[in-house]
Amino acid sequence: MSAPMESSPGGSSPRGSSPGESSPGESSPGESSPGESSPGAPGRSSPSATWRFGELEISDAPDRIDLDVVHGYLVRSYWATGIPRELVARSLEHSLVFGAYLAGHQVGFARVVSDRATFAWLCDVFVIEEARGRGVSKRLMECVLAHPELQGLRRFSLATRDAHGLYARYGFEPLGDPTRCLEIVKRDVYLA
Repeated sequence: MSAPMESSPGGSSPRGSSPGESSPGESSPGESSPGESSPGAPGRSSPSATWRFGELEISDAPDRIDLDVVHGYLVRSYWATGIPRELVARSLEHSLVFGAYLAGHQVGFARVVSDRATFAWLCDVFVIEEARGRGVSKRLMECVLAHPELQGLRRFSLATRDAHGLYARYGFEPLGDPTRCLEIVKRDVYLA
């Protein structure tokens, strides 16, 4: 099942395609949405887009993100326990963000950190407990991977403790050679 993608004003045509309508990198017509305008985040090369799947709506409009919902979830998550609200707000400003909405209320989120040319890091993905089991995470992933600014990347990475099955459906797999990847981790940085 695919849904129409709408773009907000500012470009000559809608961006990209609805997930499932065309392969990555191809464009297909979408419906114009004159009522939804967003200038986009700093560094964005195109206007915001919205994908609709029945009552579910996925949008990459930064101004639609509910900081209370995002911070409220992340502050108690296993990967960002105790993260300050101001830090969450700053992370949103410098990322490509995706919100999932049911009846106008945000129920899910994903954030992508990327140079939009060669690399992307998918992080902070969640669906609130009350909205789970309704396919929200799957639609969120479809929209992230279909996003026009994330096509043609050489590497798209993420880290997860418990959602390997979800991400494997979309082509993510364990590191081919974990000995080539290094990191600096400050586990309790938000709890200090």
